[in-house]
Amino acid sequence: MPHSSDTVRTRRYSWSDPRIALEAARKMSGKDYLAAVMRGELPAGPIMETLGFRLAEVGDGRAAFVSEPAEFAYNAIGSVHGGLAATLIDSAASCAVHTQLPAGTGYATINLALDMIRPITAEVGTLRAEGRVVRAGARIAVADAEVKGADGTLYARGSATCLISRPGK
Repeated sequence: MPHSSDTVRTRRYSWSDPRIALEAARKMSGKDYLAAVMRGELPAGPIMETLGFRLAEVGDGRAAFVSEPAEFAYNAIGSVHGGLAATLIDSAASCAVHTQLPAGTGYATINLALDMIRPITAEVGTLRAEGRVVRAGARIAVADAEVKGADGTLYARGSATCLISRPGK
């Protein structure tokens, strides 16, 4: 069925210059940086505005994001695209790693693995993705994450392996 003005929807959003947060991240511990983002003192990453999720909790080796899945994230078969769950798992797990890094230390996800347990639709309500560090070594860290509904229903689970880049190395 071709789309018409009756079926077309519009979504508008904005984001802050990511270089502002990047400069701050270089001077702050990971935990302090993420806490500042959570409090709104530093801009969130543009991907958070694009997919509609936010940082909800930061702790030692832990990070949590929340999302209210909406129709704009649907795929062609009528459910939320798996990329949203993958992004939530990557964000929660890798930011859990970030909480344990000192100022000036970076990281990059080098492996992401996930299991989609059940379909996500806009009707599921608020999702919470919580990440926990499993092991943090000098160069490699691994963290797990789960995406659950407010009632505790598990929608996805996974892990991220992060390569840590320390200053001068």
